[in-house]
Amino acid sequence: MASIIVTSGPQKGDYYPLGQRTNVIGRDEALPIQILDGLVSRKHLQIRFDKDVKRYYAFDMKSKHGVFINGRKINKETTLADGDQISIGRTTLLFADKDFDNRDSALSHFKKVGERIHTTRRG
Repeated sequence: MASIIVTSGPQKGDYYPLGQRTNVIGRDEALPIQILDGLVSRKHLQIRFDKDVKRYYAFDMKSKHGVFINGRKINKETTLADGDQISIGRTTLLFADKDFDNRDSALSHFKKVGERIHTTRRG
């Protein structure tokens, strides 16, 4: 199905399979996807799977600092696509539209995505 890979912040390298359910991401210790970042609200972001269209959607749960997808603040439920960068607080999450067998395969995918979006500085 899909996964979230933490690409920056204190939990860099963590990954979470999303399954076909609604997931809430935030600082609350009761959440299955807990992000330990002082700028992340207790319940910051919801990622919902719509079984009818087989798509994932992100929704800001009235967080104090907002949710940004690929650098743009979202104000309504937003469709997620493979490779989307989701920023909450000081943490960046990579949305991947596939599951991974383990942490190493998730990080390998992240590395490949990073190579695709890497820009070269010219001096």
